[in-house]
Amino acid sequence: MIGAATLRSGFETALRIVYPPHCLACNEIVGSQGGLCGKCWAQTPFISGLTCDLCGTPLPGEEAEGGIVHCDDCLRIARPWTRGRAALIYRDSARRLILGFKHGDRTEIARAAGQWMATAAQEIRLPGQIVVPAPLHWQRLFARRYNQAALLAAETARCLGLSHCPDLLERYRHTGTQEGKGAMARFDNLADAIRVNPRHAARIRGRPVLLVDDVFTSGATLAACADACLSAGASDVRVLALARVVKDG
Repeated sequence: MIGAATLRSGFETALRIVYPPHCLACNEIVGSQGGLCGKCWAQTPFISGLTCDLCGTPLPGEEAEGGIVHCDDCLRIARPWTRGRAALIYRDSARRLILGFKHGDRTEIARAAGQWMATAAQEIRLPGQIVVPAPLHWQRLFARRYNQAALLAAETARCLGLSHCPDLLERYRHTGTQEGKGAMARFDNLADAIRVNPRHAARIRGRPVLLVDDVFTSGATLAACADACLSAGASDVRVLALARVVKDG
């Protein structure tokens, strides 16, 4: 008698033959589902080397063992979280992938992106950490049909072996888009807009939180989320973004 695992493996093999996996960026055939071809991998700006310990932006110089460094933005702006990382620089192929993910219904990108984020998060993970996505207001969620941060958080949590609560935070005030706003306007726009869902408040009391978002620009959204978590009793908050916006020059 053929086992269920054997049947499933055979079905997946047949499916790959009929519908071979394609590169997420250029649609070329690749060896595994949800990956990038060699050319697109080389053109995707993954963050490595010396980075700001609060936001993950790449910095010039070499990594020093045990040394903690911060970028100019994080020296100037108080961050309510303790550490942060990002997987990609928000430009070129990374920007195209994220725009397709957010606005083009390309939810299949979440699987590979969550794996990249989990790799970036290795240095900031903590025992007992709970992974929490940045929330969307219900009007934005209704229009988009999915919260891209929640999809990333679910995959990141799976890869890291951490618990996950997709609706721990709620954006109870509609803030509109942050695009085109300066840093201070972004922070003002998010003031008192995010809170912990009362049904889940007990889940983070005394526990460390890993906040997840798709793009880190000014940090206003993550700051509002971190403030809400700390007010609800979280013991520590760290942040993780798929991509970090980096200033030219």
